Amino acid sequence: MEQIPHLIIQQEGQERIFYLANASSWKIGRAESNDIVMKDRYCSSNHAIIQNMENSFYLIDLGSMNGSFVNGKRISIPVQLKHNDQITLGMTQMRLVCPTQSSHPTKVGDVFRQPGENSTVMLQKKRLITILVIDIRNYTKLTQMLPEQTLSQVIGKWFSEAWKILQQYGSGADKYIGDAIMAVWIHENSQEEGDAVDPREILQVLQALYDLYRVSDGLNDKFTLPFRLRIGAGINTGSAIVGQMSAGGRPEYTALGDAVNAAFRLESSTKEIGADIAMGEETFKNVPRSYLLHFERHRVPAKNYDEPLPAYMGKFADLEAYLQALEKITDRQQQPNTIEQ
Repeated sequence: MEQIPHLIIQQEGQERIFYLANASSWKIGRAESNDIVMKDRYCSSNHAIIQNMENSFYLIDLGSMNGSFVNGKRISIPVQLKHNDQITLGMTQMRLVCPTQSSHPTKVGDVFRQPGENSTVMLQKKRLITILVIDIRNYTKLTQMLPEQTLSQVIGKWFSEAWKILQQYGSGADKYIGDAIMAVWIHENSQEEGDAVDPREILQVLQALYDLYRVSDGLNDKFTLPFRLRIGAGINTGSAIVGQMSAGGRPEYTALGDAVNAAFRLESSTKEIGADIAMGEETFKNVPRSYLLHFERHRVPAKNYDEPLPAYMGKFADLEAYLQALEKITDRQQQPNTIEQ
């Protein structure tokens, strides 16, 4: 068991070990709903997250009052952790132990066991998915102009609310990448079968994105910022290699492939064109009543693609108008839960 990555937690003269296995992320805080419950009044109810991303561990502060520290330095964005790094949350000290890369669950079929939990096996297969990439605009400039404590509170609050929204709409936050998040929705059918994605599943992605926009925009009223906080997004649907790992009844996903790369390219293209949202063609084809979504069609050059990627570009105001129009239509239907293409 000592080869499994773990935290050594020191609190009130006692030491305990928490193994970082059977999941891809662990929430830390005073609230009983956390994976690691802290008996420390200087910790926030939902203080931080440790995320396993591509066999590396990251610490993400969730806008805690007293901050999260790695080797004595307060963090304001997700920070990659190394073996023997010292973590301080409130008055609690922890040390990360992951002596070798081989101690991580890197292979298909690796099995880990924790006391009181069933073993979990990671499986990987090709699945049809929709990927949502969300990026905070002008983040580097924001870090230069905001005090570190304020920056930590703003970004921590953003990550915390994003986490809740993505779970609410059926996805998990797959990756935290500095100032960006990638989320994944896995569809029941496959692209090889030639089936269309259930439009209700695409609608969930769009509703999640709109809620993320509303939360992000709301932070401008809660904090004094040098300029308005804004986000941009790329959405793409396609086949990818997906790893699914479940622990405690909660699925965790990670995805790799061209469909994922295209989602990131679509997101970055919004900055070049001056849009808020870029949607891949396969996603747009499955949008419920897509004729209501007045996005303009563009072609986006992309690395490793022979042809530019078709993309549908728009603003958050366009997305809001679409969701409102769709809501009016569904309210008039006899069966409001039925969403037509």
